Amino acid sequence: MGGMDVGGGIAGKLWNKFRSELVFVNYTPFFVCLAAGNLSADSFHHYVSQHVHLLNAFAHAYELAEECADDDEDKKAIRNLRKYVQAKLKSHDSLVREWGFELPEERSLKNATVKYTDFLSATASGRIEGERVPGKLATPFEKTKVAAYTLGAIAPCMRLFAFINKEIQALLDPNDSTHIYKKWIDHYCSENFEAYAFRIEELLDTLSISLTGEELDVIEKLYHQSMRLEVDFFSSQPILQEAVVPLSRTLDPAVGGELSIFCDFDLTCTAFDSSAILAEIAIITRPKADPDGSETQLARMSSADLRSTWDALSAQYTEEFEQCVESITTTERAETFSYEGLCEALEQFAHFEKAANSRVVQSGVLKGLNQEDIKRAGQRLICQDGCKGFIQKIMKNENLTAAIHVLSYCWCGDLIRSALSSGDVKALNVHSNELSCEDSTTTGEIIKKLESPMEKLQAFNNILNNRDEDGQHLTVYIGGSVGDLLCLLEADIGIVMGSSPTLRRLGEQFGISFVPLFSGLVAKQREVVEVGSSYWKRLSGTLYTVSSWDEIHAFILGSSS
Repeated sequence: MGGMDVGGGIAGKLWNKFRSELVFVNYTPFFVCLAAGNLSADSFHHYVSQHVHLLNAFAHAYELAEECADDDEDKKAIRNLRKYVQAKLKSHDSLVREWGFELPEERSLKNATVKYTDFLSATASGRIEGERVPGKLATPFEKTKVAAYTLGAIAPCMRLFAFINKEIQALLDPNDSTHIYKKWIDHYCSENFEAYAFRIEELLDTLSISLTGEELDVIEKLYHQSMRLEVDFFSSQPILQEAVVPLSRTLDPAVGGELSIFCDFDLTCTAFDSSAILAEIAIITRPKADPDGSETQLARMSSADLRSTWDALSAQYTEEFEQCVESITTTERAETFSYEGLCEALEQFAHFEKAANSRVVQSGVLKGLNQEDIKRAGQRLICQDGCKGFIQKIMKNENLTAAIHVLSYCWCGDLIRSALSSGDVKALNVHSNELSCEDSTTTGEIIKKLESPMEKLQAFNNILNNRDEDGQHLTVYIGGSVGDLLCLLEADIGIVMGSSPTLRRLGEQFGISFVPLFSGLVAKQREVVEVGSSYWKRLSGTLYTVSSWDEIHAFILGSSS
C-alpha cells in the first residue's frame, strides 16, 4: 500500500508497523462499492448512523483525556480536538444532506460499533487490559499516562480515514460528476482533515515522551487493537447489493460453486528460492567419514567443492537467464496481446530450464541429502508474510468448497509440503519435481515433472479437466515468475505477486496489461451494476498485481479476523 508520512514519533512508528492491515478495510464490500460509486443508499445510511455513535464516543474520550492531562497546553490541544468532533456532530446532518443523502431515523448500535465504543470508553476511563491503573487516578503522572493511552486508541482511526480515502480518490476521474460519493471522499482527503489527523498524532508523541518502555508497549497494543476494531467495523457494514468481494461469497454453494486456487512456490510463497536452500542443505549436512574410514552411504564432494560447484551453477543460470530475456525483448513489441508470440518466446525458457536442471544432476550437488533434513528445512523456511496463514485458512474453511494446488519448478515436493502444511489441516496438493531417493537419501537425480511454462499449463489443465463438469467453477492463479505466465493467463483471475521486472518486461513485450488488484475490483464492481452479474470472466491479456498476501486474503476471504 502507498506511503504516507506521519512523522517519526511513536505515532509514525505504529502507523508504519500496522498499516498493512488496512488492506482488510480497503477490500471490504463497503469501500469497494463506495469507490465504484454504486454503494446502495441504504448501506451508506446505515454506515452514517453507526459513524455518529463513533463520533460521540470520540468526543467523550477526548473529554476524559482532557481531565487527565496535566499540562495546560496539552489540555488545550485535547479540548480543540474535542471541539472539532463536536462541530462535526453539530453540522453532521446538514453536511450529509449537502452530500446528497437523507439521514436515517434509526440509529441503534450494531455489535461491531458497540465493541469499538466500549473500547474507547474503557481506555479513556483507565480500564485497560493488563495495565494496573488505580481506581482513582491520584497522581498527575497516572492521569497523563491515561491521556496518552486514549490518544493511542484514537489516532489510527483518523489516519485510516485519511489514508483509505486517498487510495480511493486516486482512482476517481476529477471531472466525473456522476460519482455520488465523491464529495464524501474529498472531505476525508481534504487538507483540513489531514491536519486534524496529524494534530492527534503530534499530541500522542508529546504525551508519550515521559512513558516507560512497558507503557509504550501498552500504547502499541491499544493502537493495534483500535486498528483491528476499525477493520471489524467496516467489515460488518451490511451491503444490500451484489459485491465482488470477498470472492468466496460470490460462489453459490447451492449450484455447486467451487473455487480452485493455484499458486507458484518459489518467491511467490517463499522469501528465498528453494534451489539455493536445497544446495545449502547439501553443503551443511555433508556426511563426515565413519570411524572405520569409510564414507556414509553415497560418496559426496567436500563442503568447499560443493560450495564452489553450486556457485558456478548459479552464476551460469543467472547469465543464461538474462541472455534469454534479452534475446526475446530486443524484438519489436506487440501492439496488442499476442498469445502465440508469447508461447514461442517461452519455448526458449523451456529449453533453458531443462538444460539447467540437467547440469545440476550431472554435478552431483544434490546427492546424499537426507529426507528428514529436507523436511526440517521446509518447516523452518521463511514464507512471505500472510502466505501460510491464508493457505491454512482456505484448507480449514468448511463453508467454502475450495482446493489449493501448488505448481512449482521446485526440485522437491517434500520441501513444499513441510513448508506450507500444518498437522491439523488436510493434505496440500503439490505438483512439482521430486528428488530420487534410496533408503531416504537422495541419489542426485531429479524426477522431472514440471520444467517449463508449457508443462505447468498442462498440469493446470489436467487438474481442471478432472473436476465435476456441473456447477459454477472459478480459478485463481497466483504467481510471480516467467514460468507462471501461461497459467496466469489461463485462469479466470491471474494475480501477479510482487514486482518481478522480468515478468513485467516479458509480459508487456507481448501486450499483457498489468492492473493493480484494488483498481481492478473497483472497475469490476462498476461492471456488476451495469451488466448485472458478479461472475468473473477471463480477461484476455490482463493480469492483476498485488504487493502482499494480505491483499489476496482480503480479496478472497475478507476480514483478517
